[in-house]
Amino acid sequence: MKIFLRHVVLCSLPLLFGAGAGYGFTFIQGSCGAMVGALFAGKCAGRQREYQAKFQLGGAAAGTLIAATLGTWLEHRRRRAVQETPSEGEPS
Repeated sequence: MKIFLRHVVLCSLPLLFGAGAGYGFTFIQGSCGAMVGALFAGKCAGRQREYQAKFQLGGAAAGTLIAATLGTWLEHRRRRAVQETPSEGEPS
C-alpha cells in the first residue's frame, strides 16, 4: 500500500503543478477590461486564455520534471538500502 500511495503522489504532481500555475496566473492577471480597457477587452480574453494555457503547460512540465527527479531519487535510495542489508543465510 505504501508503494501505491507513493506512485499516486508522484503521478499527481504534474496535475497539481499545472492547476497551481493556472490558478496563480488567474490570481495575478485579473480581468482584461481592467488591464487594457473596454475597447480591447474582447481581443484580450482570447490572449489571456492562451497565456493561461501556456502557464498550465509550463506548470505541468515543471511538475513532471520534479516527479521524475523525485521518483529516480527514491528508487535509487530504495535499491541502495536493499543492497546494504545482508541476507539471513549469509555470515556477516
